[in-house]
Amino acid sequence: MRVTLIQTEIDGSLPLADRVAGVAEQVAARAGDDLVLLPELWATGYFAFDDYAATAEPLDGPLVTAMGAAARAAGVTLHAGSMVERDEAGHLHNTSLLFDPSGTLVHTYRKVHLFGYGSREQELLTPGDAVGAYGSVALSTCYDLRFPELFRTQVDAGSQLFLVAAAWPLSRLAHWQLLLRSRALENQSYLLACNAAGRQGGVELAGRSAVVDPWGEVVAEAGAGPGTLTAEIDTDLPVRARKEFPALADRRL
Repeated sequence: MRVTLIQTEIDGSLPLADRVAGVAEQVAARAGDDLVLLPELWATGYFAFDDYAATAEPLDGPLVTAMGAAARAAGVTLHAGSMVERDEAGHLHNTSLLFDPSGTLVHTYRKVHLFGYGSREQELLTPGDAVGAYGSVALSTCYDLRFPELFRTQVDAGSQLFLVAAAWPLSRLAHWQLLLRSRALENQSYLLACNAAGRQGGVELAGRSAVVDPWGEVVAEAGAGPGTLTAEIDTDLPVRARKEFPALADRRL
């Protein structure tokens, strides 16, 4: 499987619609890939807390429509990062999106663990209440990486490929790199983590999007700035790793 992680940087001088159109063009150009990933809240900006309400959309809004069209144009499965979703009751969520190659929105995941350390996410958003597992694929978002029980629950639901959207700061880069390898290794699963780049709300983001294999080895890692990271992964490797070293089968709890 050929995977590409698009590590975006927000241009705050552009209107939201132009930001979405620019990223949609990047996705649509990825014909030949099998899977494409985007970061967390790449259109609004994770640290643009004052913009959450104004940029929130329902799941049939312009951003979802544009991402579906881009996935269809490229013929790729698209994990379109996350967006600020406004639900029917008016609540806001940090919601990740998964499209199939026809452009159909096949799965969503509302971020369960909302960040509170120097962040207004807990104040402004409503957490999700469901694990982001979809067949052999599972979605999670940024701060979720610090909660191993979420990933273990996804494994129990059949997951072998973790897709992570993030806006992780440079100040905790070492944590990011450690947690990516840990979550992949302890669950004997691939982990693809797409982080944002640049500066948002006075916070420098780490970039360093990465592909980690079921043995905890980093297959590919991006730099700090915006760009794309492409890698080939063996989708049968998690099955072989679990047979060769059956740690998951030895669980007692």
